[in-house]
Amino acid sequence: MADPTPADQGAATRAIPDALVIGAGPGGLAAAAALQERGLRPLVLERAERLGASWRGHYDRLHLHTTRRLSALPGLPIPRAYGRWVGRDDVVRYLEQYAEHHDLDVATGIEVTRVERAGAGWELPATGGRVLSSPVVVVATGHNHTPYIPDWTGRNTFSGDLLHAAEYRNATPYAGRDVLVVGVGNTGAEIAVDLVEGGASRVRLAVRTPPHIMRRSTAGWPAQASGILCRRLPTGLVDRLAPYIERMSVPDLAEFGLPRPETGLYARVLDGAIPVQDVGIVDAVRSRKVEPVAAVEAFDGDKVRLADGSDISPEVVIAATGYRRGLEALVGHLGVLDGRGRPVAHGARTPPGAPGLYFTGFTNPISGMFREMAIDARRIARSASRGAVRPAA
Repeated sequence: MADPTPADQGAATRAIPDALVIGAGPGGLAAAAALQERGLRPLVLERAERLGASWRGHYDRLHLHTTRRLSALPGLPIPRAYGRWVGRDDVVRYLEQYAEHHDLDVATGIEVTRVERAGAGWELPATGGRVLSSPVVVVATGHNHTPYIPDWTGRNTFSGDLLHAAEYRNATPYAGRDVLVVGVGNTGAEIAVDLVEGGASRVRLAVRTPPHIMRRSTAGWPAQASGILCRRLPTGLVDRLAPYIERMSVPDLAEFGLPRPETGLYARVLDGAIPVQDVGIVDAVRSRKVEPVAAVEAFDGDKVRLADGSDISPEVVIAATGYRRGLEALVGHLGVLDGRGRPVAHGARTPPGAPGLYFTGFTNPISGMFREMAIDARRIARSASRGAVRPAA
């Protein structure tokens, strides 16, 4: 069932599932389907009222930067009618179809507050006084869980509009306005292009570290396919080859304020920064419709101080400054997170001292998040079904 009614949610307290999956996004649904295929009875718990809540909240023009064929979850291809680059609404539609196709048991409106060890298994206190138990727990609450805005000096004094990119839907409210987008990852770059096309009077893009920029597809060859190949090669080799590929596919934007990065492409990926897929940002910068500027340092009334010492006065600041995984309250007490709040193990491996606890969807791989979540799902299901919990090295 894709979107259960509140009455259906009572099933969460009546049956003891073989596995509890926290989060009904692509990672959680994939894990549940793979577990079910292995003969287990998973229950998916979703704090929102509908599955796929994170995708429902993304901006209107968003498309997967990975191909339809390489983004399908286990057991159901993405319909060909959705096109090569699947749009936000079709991703949501696919997730709904996926839950229905696999007849997944999804309980919405249930927020898990903590994962606790209980004998040989786990207990999950949840909203409504529920305490759910299972020998297996899969945490799939998502890489983009909690919007993050830096605590810039004077931020609260800004007289304009300041919002996180998570609140941005389309350019309509910003037509005719001067907008500063902070952050040049995929989200920031695409929002900047959207604002230009939507009629913003001026669009600037604050850049702290110049990104690697890749064409989403070159002569029909998707960047994702190159990313899959890169994962099989040594980091140093990829970093040596990448500059030549970038120079062949993307023009030098240094004269427009966006120089090529000095750090290696794959080394940046391993640190969590994937390349920007060009869906219009290169042309927008070359035509000077998007103006790269220095990083934001502070706010003072109607002014924004930049790292180069200059002041600008945008009417709107959109912070495309990323997210936090928000796992500390849920599992931080178990010693399963590193110093940056990331799970110390993912996929089929479980953290030391936490057998039966799995994590999926907390990396941002160059080979495509949907693809890697599908691979994780199968591996988690295989491990859980065999009872062969393999601690991380």
